[in-house]
Amino acid sequence: MIGRPGREARRVRRAYLPGVPTPASPLPSPAPFRGAPSWAALAGGAALRALVNPRLALDLVRAAWAFRRRGWWARAPFLPVPDRTYLRWRMYTAYADEAAVPPVGDVIRFARWRRETMEL
Repeated sequence: MIGRPGREARRVRRAYLPGVPTPASPLPSPAPFRGAPSWAALAGGAALRALVNPRLALDLVRAAWAFRRRGWWARAPFLPVPDRTYLRWRMYTAYADEAAVPPVGDVIRFARWRRETMEL
């Protein structure tokens, strides 16, 4: 192999990993935009990933329980869901947009990070 002037020419064997671009290949194009993401799509995507990985299911349930509204049993809709004001603040601090819906990957990484950090 002929190298550039002033640099040592050497052949490097690289492992091929599916989905990981090599230095010679361009980055993959992003998925086509399918409209604004929704909280229902986030919940569905997380549920599908949790069906495959039981440990992830436990991590997601624990993270969701930690985000529940205080005194949720005393106010309608009587479900352990996060307070809207708190959730809007969290999305603003994370994504600089109060109406943002996080990608499924971010939620999964957060749930795993929470387990590892809190040693659950």
